[in-house]
Amino acid sequence: MRSWFTGRMMSVLAIGLFAGWLADQVFLGLFIATLIYLVWSHRQLHRLLGWLDQAAHKEQDPPESSGIWGEIFDGIYRIQRRHNRSKQRLANVIERIQESTAALNDGIIMADKHGCLEWWNRAAGELLGLQMPDDQGQPLTNLVRNPKFASYMEHSRGKDPIKIDSPAHENRQLQIAITVYGQGNRLLLVRDVSRLHQLETMRTDFVANVSHELRTPLTVISGYLETLTDGLEMNPDTPPVFKRALSQMQEQASRMQRLIEDLLLLSRLEATEPERLSQAVALYPLLSGIVNDAKALSGENQHQLQLECDDGSSVTGDTMELRSAFSNLVYNAVRYTPAGGKVLVKWWQDQEGGHLMVQDNGVGIDPVHIPRLTERFYRVDKSRSHVTGGTGLGLAIVKHVLLRHEARISISSHPGKGSRFICHFPLSRINQTKTINV
Repeated sequence: MRSWFTGRMMSVLAIGLFAGWLADQVFLGLFIATLIYLVWSHRQLHRLLGWLDQAAHKEQDPPESSGIWGEIFDGIYRIQRRHNRSKQRLANVIERIQESTAALNDGIIMADKHGCLEWWNRAAGELLGLQMPDDQGQPLTNLVRNPKFASYMEHSRGKDPIKIDSPAHENRQLQIAITVYGQGNRLLLVRDVSRLHQLETMRTDFVANVSHELRTPLTVISGYLETLTDGLEMNPDTPPVFKRALSQMQEQASRMQRLIEDLLLLSRLEATEPERLSQAVALYPLLSGIVNDAKALSGENQHQLQLECDDGSSVTGDTMELRSAFSNLVYNAVRYTPAGGKVLVKWWQDQEGGHLMVQDNGVGIDPVHIPRLTERFYRVDKSRSHVTGGTGLGLAIVKHVLLRHEARISISSHPGKGSRFICHFPLSRINQTKTINV
């Protein structure tokens, strides 16, 4: 191509040189030949620019030309055709993706790193009340005015999905999960969980109602059992088998009462929203009272209980709920630690927040069970709960209390090496002064 172009240009110059030699004006001939070639090239360049300008709006065939400019026109046209085919393929792929996502019942939303809407499917528009194209480019938090959602948008990385009320439909519950990708862009998955929420509410109400209805007859039964026991104790002729039967009946009635109380507490924790409490719960007297009760629970087993707490430290929250959570952890440590074992209750603070640890050197737990320990009625060994009198709800209560206080629990344990439960509280809920060890 280059040799052909050079040969043609040299031919034009040779013609100009020959014409100039005939006219006895060699340089004038060269000048005229060069000028003619430049004018022709300028005209071709002008045609090229005009074609490119028109091709930007719609596809057109290239102008007819010859030589090097004809090759340029044809080469650009071939590139343009390949580009248009690739563009059409990409457009078809995008169209198929949009059609498939539009058919989903779950909402999908794409937002930039600032939280502004870029694209969403039909389901997301219906669930959140988004309007195309009016809401495009708008901050999503301006359209979904929910403090919980706004906080989730700001701190969504690595967090579990949240549930909020639909801003477009009453009595509909939405679950929203956010995935961060690219340069901070967000992909939101919106799911209608109203049916699951209704079933969960029905289950919670059923458990609460049944527990409440069982409380009164069980109280009556326990009262009569206590009366019968007192009467039999006063009668020296009472057969031992009757005393043993009444003792077992009282023991099982007490266990059922504890189970009902735990069910009612758990139902209340699940059914009510946590309040933004401003009460500062003093940790040292709270934990000291729990440790003293644990010593009484230990009785003849003589467990070694140690408390390390910061005098004056406090957690913002509900006193009764925190007492229930902490006492469950400490009492479990006593129940599942052999006689003479050690139980450490320790509170400390670092740059991440406040932490309450309950550690024992008891029987321990196989790590395979740890992910399910906070499930209601989950038992590592079913026979152990009958021996210790546990209800299987203690750790579920602990988890729900901590969630209501913006806290979480971490568990580590190995068989024969004891267990360690740590409650982690955010800095916003703690306060600390000096230290006392007892």
